[in-house]
Amino acid sequence: MPDYIIIGVFAVVGILFAGAAMVFSRIVAPRFPNAGKKLEPYESGEDTIGSARIQFKIGYYLFALVFLVFDVEAVFLFPVLGVLRSAGEGALPVSALFVWIELLVFIAILGFALFYAWRKKVLEWE
Repeated sequence: MPDYIIIGVFAVVGILFAGAAMVFSRIVAPRFPNAGKKLEPYESGEDTIGSARIQFKIGYYLFALVFLVFDVEAVFLFPVLGVLRSAGEGALPVSALFVWIELLVFIAILGFALFYAWRKKVLEWE
């Protein structure tokens, strides 16, 4: 139970810190809502020509989402492999076989997602 108290304290401190930063920013930041150039789009110090609202191909967003899925996969594999090592040493109440099965199911789901994206030609860059 004391472990949960520590997590709760960290959560409360994190929320208070973020809230205090937002309040401080609101108090200190200058506000000039009608200052001409402030409301215009800015790009590399140049004045914009035409509308700043242009359409991008949806393929860019899909490619980015597929990248994020596999990036998150890589992030989650490290803790799972740490648990697998601990389970293999007998430090956890679960068996190493159970952790391996979970790991293979996780990779199979992501493999299916990759296969689906490949079949839908999301990974082709035109």
